[in-house]
Amino acid sequence: MASGRRIGAPEAKNRGVLLDAAEQLMLEEGYAAVSSRRLAEKARLKPQLVHYYFRTMEDLFLAVFRRRAEAGLRLQARALDSPQPLWALWRFGTDPTATRITMEFAALANHRKSLRAEIAYYAERFRDEQIKTVSTALSRYDIDDEVAPIVWSVLFTSVSRVLVMEQELGMSAGHAETVELVERYLRHLEGEPEAISVAALEA
Repeated sequence: MASGRRIGAPEAKNRGVLLDAAEQLMLEEGYAAVSSRRLAEKARLKPQLVHYYFRTMEDLFLAVFRRRAEAGLRLQARALDSPQPLWALWRFGTDPTATRITMEFAALANHRKSLRAEIAYYAERFRDEQIKTVSTALSRYDIDDEVAPIVWSVLFTSVSRVLVMEQELGMSAGHAETVELVERYLRHLEGEPEAISVAALEA
C-alpha cells in the first residue's frame, strides 16, 4: 500500500538541489555512490530531507533520469532544428557528459525494472524525433532512399555513443578513422560544420 507520508513539492528549491547533487555524484563516482547520507552531504542538506522529497531511492533515480531526459529532448530539438541537422545529431551523440550519465543509468537499470522501462520510453521519443529530422534532411540533400532514415539514425547515434563509451574506458583503436569517415560524409552533405557546440545549444 502506498505511504501516506507527505512528500515535498516538486518545484521546491531543495528538491532541485538534491537532484543536482545526485547527478553530480553519479558522474563523479558512479550510481553506487548515491546513498541518502552521501547525497545529503553533497547537497549540504539534512539527511532526513532526502526522504522528505523522495519516498525511496528508486523514486530519486527516476526523478534524476526524467529531468535529464526531458532536458535532453529540448536540447536535441534545438540541435535538429539547426541549419546543419546531421552535424548537430553527430555532435549531440558525441557529448561525453551525456554519454557518461547514460552509461550510469543503463548500469543502474539492470537492478531497477522501473528505470529500465523509463529509459526505453525516452529512447523511443529521442529516436522518433531523430527519424523525422533525418528523413527531412535526406530528402533535402536528394539522398537515395535505399537506406531508411531509421537506419541512419541508429547508425549515427550508435557509432557516436560507442566511441565516447570506449574513450571513457581508455580505448581509442579505430576511433580517428571512424570519425574521419563519418565527418567526411557529413561535409559532403552539409559542408564544413558551423562552430556550434552542445554547450552553446544549452545556453
